[in-house]
Amino acid sequence: MARLSYNELKIGTIFVKDNAPYKVVESAFIRMQQRKPVMQLKIINLVSGKTQEYAAHQNEEFTEAEIEVMPVQFIYENRGEYWFNEKTNPKNRFQLSKDILGEAARFLKPNTELTAYQFDGKFINAELPIKMDLTVTEAPPAVKGNTAQGGTKLVTLETGAKVDVPLFVEEGDTVRVNTQTGDYIERVQG
Repeated sequence: MARLSYNELKIGTIFVKDNAPYKVVESAFIRMQQRKPVMQLKIINLVSGKTQEYAAHQNEEFTEAEIEVMPVQFIYENRGEYWFNEKTNPKNRFQLSKDILGEAARFLKPNTELTAYQFDGKFINAELPIKMDLTVTEAPPAVKGNTAQGGTKLVTLETGAKVDVPLFVEEGDTVRVNTQTGDYIERVQG
């Protein structure tokens, strides 16, 4: 395992802290007058999904986390447990809870390909593609006269997720959503 100094903790770096893997999502080098320099970080625990602020000092040493990244496929959800299998070995199945997957889990549909992370031989997380195309299963009709202002309405997608979309989107349309923000991006032409 590689050793890292505090100034090597850049965005995207994964290191071990308190026996858990953390990923750096924000990083800023701060040097104040007559004080030692600090690397101000925002880090996310890859097991729990919780983010926190952390100040890394020059006298600290960190260990780079050995994370195995592999393609997986979503199979099904049952009572808050999301089941996956490895793309290269479909017999190897594992489950992750909604707590770990976060809000993005509401966009999962069977056969979706994801990127999974393994730490110490255990699957700890899976990332959805940033953009996904989903079918609108329920959409209220646009009220005549509202379309000129470019308003929005709440629709239900095939996964059960609810998303705000422009008034012109109808039931049966396919829309592209950002799985990280939950925002509508565009209507997909079929």
